Parts: sequence; C-alpha cells; structure tokens
Amino acid sequence: MPIRTRRLVTGHDDTGKSCFIFDSEATSAITIDAMGGLTVTDCWETEVSPANNEGMRDGADRKVHLEPAPTGTIFRTVEFPPDSGWKDGADAVAGFAALGAKNVADVSHPDPNMHRTDTIDYALVISGEIWAVMDTEERLMRTGDVIVQRGTNHAWRNRTEVPCLVLFVQCGAERVNRENLLEG
Repeated sequence: MPIRTRRLVTGHDDTGKSCFIFDSEATSAITIDAMGGLTVTDCWETEVSPANNEGMRDGADRKVHLEPAPTGTIFRTVEFPPDSGWKDGADAVAGFAALGAKNVADVSHPDPNMHRTDTIDYALVISGEIWAVMDTEERLMRTGDVIVQRGTNHAWRNRTEVPCLVLFVQCGAERVNRENLLEG
C-alpha cells in the first residue's frame, strides 16, 4: 500500500493574517501499474517564477504529470517498488504515458526506465535505498542522501525488497543541447 502524505498548505485569511488553507491527505496521486505500482504523489505545482502566493487555489488540483512548465516547479514524492516484482516486464512507454510524457523514455537503453526530462531535480531519499543510474555509471543512495539531477538521461533501481520513498522538487529547465556539450 503506497505511503499517504499529509499536506499542510498556508495562505492568508480575508484580514491578511496567515492561516492554514489545506490540512489533509495529498490526493493528487497516481499509481502506475506498468511500473510495478510506482506511486507519484504531487503536493504542489507552480507554473511561473516568481510564484504567486495569493488566493486559495490548490496548486495540486490537476492530473499528475511528469514535468512542470518551463518556468514552473513540482513538489512531489515518488514511492519506488522493489525491482524484483516488475522490472523484467516493465513497459516504460506505457508508464511514462500515464504521466503524459511517453516521449521521455530512452527505448534504446537496456534499463526500461531510462529517461530524460527538461528539468533540474532536487531529490532527497526519505526512506529506503535506491540506485541512481546514469548512462555510464550508477550510485547507491540511502536515506538522507540527495541528488541534483540536471537534465541527464537517468533511471532509478530499487534492488531491495522494500519500497523506497524519494522527495523531489522538479524545476523547469532548458533542454540540454548535446552538441554544445561536445563542443565545450
């Protein structure tokens, strides 16, 4: 059963005083069967920077999708199930399609979840452990470890038998131009 996230969101009352406008379970979530039950729970999204902190609109009251707007952010958790229950039969295109992003999958790579987004992602492992996989190498991340993922081709591997919970802040970014990387 996926971990449930309590979400508190602050705002301003009609006199301008600070208050809580939401205190409930985050409901903007999707469990993706094509990825073994991977669960994405969105807590908030902004569409522009600087963000507008006025009003009572729920920034997560929309369909879960993979990437923020080019000038936006998404604050979310992802619960990665153990690889043993699903990686051999993974359907990355279907999994990313569930997030509205079927074109991010690198179908030429042997890892079924290899993909690249036009984002800079700040991620913190909250519980468990997970392997951050790049094209040329991989590193084990444990509870408390962070990664700054900068528009690179990447995947995640949970080689344990317990779920791993990771907190992400995704920020829209310019697409990496690989030709510039080769020249510079």
